[in-house]
Amino acid sequence: MEGRDRLRELLDAVLDEEHRTLGDMAGGAHSSPYHFSRLLSRDTGEPPVAMRRRVLLERAAWRLRRGTSVTDAAFEAGYESVEGFSRAFRRAFGHVPSQASVAESPGGHWLPAPNGIHFHPPTSLWVHAQEHSMNPVTELMVQHDLDDTRALIDLAKGVGDGDYRHEHLPGNTVLTWDGEESSLAAVLEHLVWSKEVWLASVEGAELPARGGDDAISLLARHDAVAPRWLATVREIDRRGGWEDRLVDALCEPPESFVMSSVVAHVLTFAAHRRHLARQLLRAGGHAVDHGDPIDWLRARTGVA
Repeated sequence: MEGRDRLRELLDAVLDEEHRTLGDMAGGAHSSPYHFSRLLSRDTGEPPVAMRRRVLLERAAWRLRRGTSVTDAAFEAGYESVEGFSRAFRRAFGHVPSQASVAESPGGHWLPAPNGIHFHPPTSLWVHAQEHSMNPVTELMVQHDLDDTRALIDLAKGVGDGDYRHEHLPGNTVLTWDGEESSLAAVLEHLVWSKEVWLASVEGAELPARGGDDAISLLARHDAVAPRWLATVREIDRRGGWEDRLVDALCEPPESFVMSSVVAHVLTFAAHRRHLARQLLRAGGHAVDHGDPIDWLRARTGVA
């Protein structure tokens, strides 16, 4: 058909209110799920399920800033519970939905996107021609680290205290200045503590108080620091601050660090500790996955 905009048809299928699954989207575009996903991913650089989730979160943020309740925003965005919506919103925006404030700019509700496609009020899309989005590998690694850490702590809630604190790896140290990490409790606590300390350094805050190391306390600590860490990394990237230097007054004596090396440091030792945690879980007879970012991304986007 002359003048047919196939990309627009694909996007309409993604964002149709009735299309909640990949199968629904593909049917609306008169395509198979495989070809629909392949075409949209090729043309926009983003899988359809991930795009729908992101754009609906952008719409929810815009709606919240204009007085919509968190409950209404959650169900409008397709979430079955307010708790699930709040977790997704916090991971995306770096704060809980109840803290949404009025945006000062037209794109204040936008999330990082590989294609410049965003929700534009009241019901349209906006394609931002000069979008600067974080390198997708960096974004994936940071988000996978945070989600995987949370999943491991959540799994540890089902581990008995004796096994949780048993020293399966006596004498094990990851970084000499952090001390011994011989138990599951110590490894998971250092996973969270590392981000708390580095974030305090970046923000110029005092050394944070070290909270409890039981799994429930660690989950609360992680949920407090994770969205702030993600928001900080995104802000460093947005302003092109990877070569900026941080003078860390929390060190004795103070030391200077390049911001790119700080993020790389956190990711490197977080990955090591996450796999140590898996080793310790298996040593206690607990089933755990491989922590593969390929599997994580597939589960997150719904794309094989």
